[in-house]
Amino acid sequence: MSPSNRPSRPLIVTIDGPAGAGKTTVSKLLAKQLGYRYLDTGALYRGVAVAARQAGVSPEDDAGLEVLCRSIKLDLIPQEEGLRLLLNGDDITALIRTPQISMLASAVSARPVVRAFLMSTQRDLAARKGVVAEGRDMGTVVFPEAEAKFFLDADAQIRARRRYEELNGTAEAPSLASVEGQMRQRDRNDATRAVAPLQPAADAIRIDSTHLSLAQVVERMLLHIHRIA
Repeated sequence: MSPSNRPSRPLIVTIDGPAGAGKTTVSKLLAKQLGYRYLDTGALYRGVAVAARQAGVSPEDDAGLEVLCRSIKLDLIPQEEGLRLLLNGDDITALIRTPQISMLASAVSARPVVRAFLMSTQRDLAARKGVVAEGRDMGTVVFPEAEAKFFLDADAQIRARRRYEELNGTAEAPSLASVEGQMRQRDRNDATRAVAPLQPAADAIRIDSTHLSLAQVVERMLLHIHRIA
């Protein structure tokens, strides 16, 4: 990291947006450039989804989800190759990016009991600032006072292609048409849910990554951050 990229004061930076917009990669690159910690909040919801699936708890069963949340411990552990997600001490990183868990995570993230469980975890992780938090409601709900907020989007077909290429070669790789269908359904679920729907914060900088490289997206974010820091 170039020392000139570190802001003069520690900030909370939020990056929200739909699946496949490039949030994860951009957030990691931006955090590295800033010398900040990377907080993958979506991974935490996926962790709850894995736990719910393993326990046979329906995403509509609020009572069951509340009991489940009280019984699990999620940890994000930084490693050389990236963050690892532990569920009660077991590494579930390889399980959380499957299409099935993606859809289940979208469903459980709409439940107030799950959001309340993870809210304190997310805020504790960012208490010292100097963090890039990625998710769907970071700038609107979790960190409404964040100093720098971004909403990253892209054309739905481009997002589906990116996610398909990410999953291609895995044991149960879906077709491109299947990925796009599931992504559009998840977009509808996230945008229309009653609790914390996916939408840009009023003060977020909106970036369309359809025709931008990852480096160009990060550059735009850095320019804004250094204007306000």
